[in-house]
Amino acid sequence: MKRVLLLMLLLSLALFPVFAAAETEETAEEPEAEMEVDPDITLVIWADELRAPLMEALGVEFTKTYGVGVVVQQLGFGDIRDNIKVAGPAGEGGDILVGAHDWLGELVTSGVVAPLDLGAKVNEFTEASIAAFTYDGQLYGLPYAVENIAFFYNADMLDSAPADWDEVREVAIALENAGTVEYGFVRQEGDPYHFFPIQTAFGGYVFGVNPDGTYDADDVGIDNAGSLAAAKWLEDMVVDDHIPAGVDWDTYHTLFETGQAAMMITGPWALDRLNTSGVNYEIAPIPGGGKPFLGVQGFMVNAFSDNKALAIAFLTEFVATSDVMYEMYERDGRAPAHKAALARVSDERISAFGEAGREGLPMPAIPEMSAVWSAWGDAVTLIMQEQVTGEEAFTNAAEQIRNTIAGN
Repeated sequence: MKRVLLLMLLLSLALFPVFAAAETEETAEEPEAEMEVDPDITLVIWADELRAPLMEALGVEFTKTYGVGVVVQQLGFGDIRDNIKVAGPAGEGGDILVGAHDWLGELVTSGVVAPLDLGAKVNEFTEASIAAFTYDGQLYGLPYAVENIAFFYNADMLDSAPADWDEVREVAIALENAGTVEYGFVRQEGDPYHFFPIQTAFGGYVFGVNPDGTYDADDVGIDNAGSLAAAKWLEDMVVDDHIPAGVDWDTYHTLFETGQAAMMITGPWALDRLNTSGVNYEIAPIPGGGKPFLGVQGFMVNAFSDNKALAIAFLTEFVATSDVMYEMYERDGRAPAHKAALARVSDERISAFGEAGREGLPMPAIPEMSAVWSAWGDAVTLIMQEQVTGEEAFTNAAEQIRNTIAGN
């Protein structure tokens, strides 16, 4: 009996490591318990239809990490700006907002958005995109995309883009005289946004720039020598029937797509229709060193939010990564503001826009910019309708802008 008991004891000791290992393995395969979600805290994100789906996916990961629920509310892009000015001070609205840098003038002065400290993360973004979301020396947004316009030309008609706007005129005349096109260069009537890079090519500007890089609303450049020279160029092209009047956005694109025009200025939003048309085009920087406006989109934090720290954690840890920034580019086609994501872009067209915007200027985000658009656009329209000279149109516009700013 003693020998039987001894054998049973030895057998149990021999099998103990097997049972222990099996138990350890079984324990290791058990799924980790999900973090309990705090019912009292919810991070709310306001995003448009392009960005909302990705924010929802990131929200799931954020909840797993921080135990905080994320709700993404989809709004129209422009509605985000308008609604937060009312909802924010009332303690409502999104904690995080998707928006454009040129909203800053009204949102910062209204006290609606909070300053952001991205720490070392700031170096992961292009300088231009950071500058765009900087207001009075303080950063207010985490940028994700940059867009600008560029010069397009028909590659079946031109071997390369003209060097400057005098050459644009010469090429246009030559193509028209040869019967190759109806118009060498076409543009939309009015539309100062697309005329701005032509102005800058002649040395014109909208607002002067302070030593710290901010815009000086006291220095209106609509009637400086360069702007007047650009206005005269446009006047001559219209008077000599090289640019048609009364053309809208869709029509001038159609003229280019059908080979009735050889050159134009447009943005990445026109690529789909251009590619569908089959026109053989190339994208180049603005002739003469023209500088287009840069439009930068990004994320801002509601100044009235009780969840600012969580909002910043969401942006810096989950949004500001190469993979997420690249996925955002894939979803809407705008060039990434994140350097590592931008380096992954292989689309030559997007790279061409980047080259055209290399020396671009962030759209002024100062409140005084609202005093510019109407008078400036009317001036371009009057020139194209041959109602006044270029000098008269831009001189009067500058005076109107200064009076409006002074009245504010």
